[in-house]
Amino acid sequence: MTCDAPESPASSVSSPPVWRSYGTRRRSTRTVRVRASAALVAATVLAVLLVPPLVRLDQQAVDLAAKLLSPSWSHPFGTDDLGRDLLVRCVYGLRVSLLVGVAAALTATVIGTAVGATAGALGGWVDRGLMRVVDTFSSVPHLLLGIFIVAMFRPGVWPVVVSVALTHWLSTARIVRAEVMSLRSRPYIEAAVSGGASRWRVAVRHLLPSVLPQAALAAVLMVPHAMWHESALSFLGLGLPTHTASLGTLIQGARGSLLAGQWWPTLFPGLFIIVPTLAIAGLAGAWREKINPRRRSELML
Repeated sequence: MTCDAPESPASSVSSPPVWRSYGTRRRSTRTVRVRASAALVAATVLAVLLVPPLVRLDQQAVDLAAKLLSPSWSHPFGTDDLGRDLLVRCVYGLRVSLLVGVAAALTATVIGTAVGATAGALGGWVDRGLMRVVDTFSSVPHLLLGIFIVAMFRPGVWPVVVSVALTHWLSTARIVRAEVMSLRSRPYIEAAVSGGASRWRVAVRHLLPSVLPQAALAAVLMVPHAMWHESALSFLGLGLPTHTASLGTLIQGARGSLLAGQWWPTLFPGLFIIVPTLAIAGLAGAWREKINPRRRSELML
């Protein structure tokens, strides 16, 4: 006859769970994503600011003896078909793309905020007329309308900024209009109107400050979209001049090298487009969750 050994005290203590709750895992994943996005955005800004003065290489310097060199210590990203260092040209291209993206996003946000706030605050025939304008512009594909606008000017940075801004203010106008119309029914707005405040005073003192966080978020989310739009126009040869180091022009000029088996002139400019835009969109998504926790973060690219 055998008897069971007495249970040890250590075994009687309940072991800690080996799994985490879904909410804890989700918060942990979100924290890692935000930190990674912040680190990538910081690295992008530092590269744009520090690489050109530290790496004393002319981005336009042609060296046919060193053309299409694979990545090495002397040329971390290799060289292009004219022997130019790809690292320096990618950084300069990223600088141009960021300039276009930020300038276009700010311009589009100002236009969209003005149109949306005016439509939402005034209402009536003004609202209907402005929304018909928004619907008319929305019916035309962004890229097609952008090509039409750029074609009216000589190639350069500012025509691309104007093209991207005039095709990307529509969503901001709708967001601001919806926010203003929801604020108009608030008690403090009704009290201000009952107290004799004019529509202009109510819009400037109460409505506009309340929609600025949403407008700022729309501007940040628009930056990566504007960078992609600029790269697409430059890739088609309609954006910046071919001699200007833009990420779109770099990829456009590397098509022949890719067919010949040289992958680096296409890969690195492509990564310089994808990684910063995803990082900016990740930070903007975290900001959106902070502003409105009920909505899950989405990447608007």
